[in-house]
Parts: sequence; structure tokens; C-alpha cells
Amino acid sequence: MKLELKTENENYSNSLLHFLRAFFIFGFLIISFDASLKLGTISRHHYIYYHCSRLSVEKSTTNFKKLSRVSNLKSKQRIMEFCRTFIK
Repeated sequence: MKLELKTENENYSNSLLHFLRAFFIFGFLIISFDASLKLGTISRHHYIYYHCSRLSVEKSTTNFKKLSRVSNLKSKQRIMEFCRTFIK
């Protein structure tokens, strides 16, 4: 007669492996989401700076329209004040 005992060490290691894998994937998703938000902020800042510097050289209506869309300002005077404070 043969007696075999099954241990559940493999089940514990597999569940630990699944938990660690899920933890690392979740961490990676959080880090990538944070990086994408920061890149969006940086690109918006660069976009505003670029159009404000163009506006200081050439006061065209397209530059005013683009800046009013981004900054939610409607009057040209407020956009000019915004650009003065933004560029400094």
C-alpha cells in the first residue's frame, strides 16, 4: 500500500504569483496614467507659450481664436493680459 500526501505549497506560490503580477500591472497602469497626465499638462503649457509668443509678434485673429479656445477667455484685452503674465 502506497501513501501519498499532497501539499498545497504550489497553490500558495501560484496565488502569490498571481497577486504580485496583478500588483505590478496595477502599479504600471497608475504610473503610465500619471505620466500621460503630466505630458498633457506640459504640451498645453507649450501650446499656450508658443501662441502667446506668436501673438506678441503678430496679432492675428487665428492666434486670438486658438488662445481663447485654450484659456476660455473671450475678449482680446484679457487674452493679451493673460499672455503678458504667462510669458513673464
